[in-house]
Amino acid sequence: MVLQKNESSSEPSVKKGKVVAITGAFGFIGSNLIKYLDADDNYERIIAIDIKKPSSPMEKLSYYKLDLTQPAADLELIKIFQGEKVDIVVHLAFLGIPSHNYQWAHELEAIGTLKVLTACAAVKVKKLIMWSLTMVYGAHPSNPNFLKEDYPKRGELGVQFVNDKLEAEQEVLSFAQKNTGMVVTILRTCTILGPTVNNIVTKLLSRRLIHVPMGYDPLMQFIHEVDVTDAFKLVIDHDFPGDFNIVGDGVLPMSTILKLAGKIPVPIPFFIDKAVHGALWSAQFTNIPPGFLNYFRYIWLADGEKAKKVMNFIPKYSTKESLLNFLGTLRLRKVKIFD
Repeated sequence: MVLQKNESSSEPSVKKGKVVAITGAFGFIGSNLIKYLDADDNYERIIAIDIKKPSSPMEKLSYYKLDLTQPAADLELIKIFQGEKVDIVVHLAFLGIPSHNYQWAHELEAIGTLKVLTACAAVKVKKLIMWSLTMVYGAHPSNPNFLKEDYPKRGELGVQFVNDKLEAEQEVLSFAQKNTGMVVTILRTCTILGPTVNNIVTKLLSRRLIHVPMGYDPLMQFIHEVDVTDAFKLVIDHDFPGDFNIVGDGVLPMSTILKLAGKIPVPIPFFIDKAVHGALWSAQFTNIPPGFLNYFRYIWLADGEKAKKVMNFIPKYSTKESLLNFLGTLRLRKVKIFD
């Protein structure tokens, strides 16, 4: 295991503000969140934990290279949290795109979350915040129109990308019940769009032709990456224990999304589409496992009222505005104005 602190970081002395540790720090959420925290005088240091290196130095930033899939990662996390006197842990070390390496993905997300929890309990941090996805509710024909936080999370058969996150959620919820003195928060986001996001939907919308299950036109919802960063900053600044759906206002039918994006839908009978995706997935020619197609058939819309009422979280971008903003970024990339 490699444990590496950024050479430009100074040793912690007398604390003047809170210390925040972020796992998966240089994904799109963490990268944006670090900028927010760096500009806020309430936070003395930011402890970035990732296998990636920071793209640029920051005065408050201390970097540790750590792989959560390694056997002794929990012990190394304890050393980091103790040495840096961490107050708040933000756990973002989750995949944005399904991996064909099932064992590694499970080690990272489900087992990696257990290691983070072990370290949080050992050091007795004040607050733990976890990122999850509304996909954990599952895409099922029996779903109500809007899924509230107390609705069962059923995951999706054959989609480990979703089920690993559900397992991690369950671990965190169980941990919260046993550690009542710690503030534990789960932010469950719907599909995120934005200039720096890389996920299944952004990859699909980058194509000209898009296969869709014939006879289905489900409603979809999006949240802009700016709003996601705002939501995480809000729960870092204030104590909101519990789990919250983080979604943009409004919904759009899949057909409207494709029309706004200027894409050509190619309807295919579901059983054929599933068989084709199964073959492509097995051959590692696609990032979309066949079970994922249910998310393009059935409703899995999440209700965001709890976050609005309890956290006073009001998204700046609606579902439609998030989509249009992302599509604008795609057009700028085509003419090489935006990288």
